[in-house]
Amino acid sequence: MKEMNEIQQLKENFEPSIAGVHIKSLTRATVTVKPEAVTKIARFLFHDLKLRFVIATALETKEGVEILYHFSNDINGLVLNFRVILSKKNPEVETLTGLFEAANWIEREMHELFGINFKNHPNLEKLISDGNWAEGVYPYRSAE
Repeated sequence: MKEMNEIQQLKENFEPSIAGVHIKSLTRATVTVKPEAVTKIARFLFHDLKLRFVIATALETKEGVEILYHFSNDINGLVLNFRVILSKKNPEVETLTGLFEAANWIEREMHELFGINFKNHPNLEKLISDGNWAEGVYPYRSAE
């Protein structure tokens, strides 16, 4: 399958920070990146490639705690996800709230449910769970 222009530009600008590329179709792709590159890549996708930040999602896998940042090119229908894998022991990554105010609440939710520390987040206080489970318990993570 032909590589998308957006993927080519990411590789040209961030090759050392890219750990893998999976192209599912002409309009769906996931790029795995190193945690230290998250803000640079998000800034590039938004400012340079003019993609829209849609949302971020998290899940726990065998590899670690993963975050998928979903971006959209509304003109050509491309949904480009970039994925970061964080340590299960200490999941931590830089916040995107400086780029997108919309990242504020979803990062707070991921912090509560997965225990991800978003460095430099302006307000990581509880959003949905106050009184629902004990401090330090992250209901969407295994008890390992």
